[in-house]
Amino acid sequence: MSRQALGKGLDALLKQTREMVENPAAAAPANGNQVAKIAISKIVPNRFQPRRVFNDEKLAELAQSIKEHGLTQPIVVVYDAGLDKYEIVVGERRFRASQLAGLTEIDAIIHKHLDDKQMCALALIENIQREDLNPIETALGYKSLMSKFYVTQTELASYCGKSKAAVSNSLRLLELPQDIQQALQDGVITEGHGKALLMVTDPAKRAALFAKLQKSKMSVRQAEDAARVLMLPAGKPVKAAKPVEITAFEADLQTALGTKVEVKCGKNPKKGTLVIHYNSLDELDNIAGRLKNKLL
Repeated sequence: MSRQALGKGLDALLKQTREMVENPAAAAPANGNQVAKIAISKIVPNRFQPRRVFNDEKLAELAQSIKEHGLTQPIVVVYDAGLDKYEIVVGERRFRASQLAGLTEIDAIIHKHLDDKQMCALALIENIQREDLNPIETALGYKSLMSKFYVTQTELASYCGKSKAAVSNSLRLLELPQDIQQALQDGVITEGHGKALLMVTDPAKRAALFAKLQKSKMSVRQAEDAARVLMLPAGKPVKAAKPVEITAFEADLQTALGTKVEVKCGKNPKKGTLVIHYNSLDELDNIAGRLKNKLL
């Protein structure tokens, strides 16, 4: 099977869809697509919709807004001649809320033609850019898009406007057991907690930490510290975690100086060592210049 990258064609399609949603009256005729009112009974969800959870409370709020002000943005659909239905490309949340609001028809932009790969990509990317997906939905969307378009993590990261590390870390969440994935989908734990659980390779220890996370209001930092402790060899002393104030100071100074900064605390909490790293004399000059600017 030949490799099919996302390419400029899909990039242009996504841009076109955004333009039509923002200004349908101007964009649709120019692109040969239609803007029309469609009976809600003639519309079906996107088969490739990455969202699996729709918040009932937020849907009810949107439905009330639609009742009062109408639908401010049309949904985007494509006509399926075989089903004699319109399949949603972008806007399923608006469609569901319109159903709740009691509408019988809805404004829609009708694409002339989209293949399955384009449907999948548009649905995923629009949701990611709106930050509407939970961590597992995002990971499954990445996985689906990569398998359908045969793209690398680097290419996908560039296309979605994410770092490669962000995409890689997201995909790793799918390595977690199903019960932990479900907790991520339900919002019981956060993506940061999920990453901390990935640090624990022993299934029994991971399950124990997961149980602890569910019962307590453990922060992500605390979960990471607990994971490190679980991964220490038996009998090895646990290194005390740095105070939150110290790690915050390190982060602020690293941002200001553009290099790695470490605060090494001694036995006396009032004393310690500040270490500023550099990799070249030019970088050292740059750091010195920034420090002088801060001090003068």
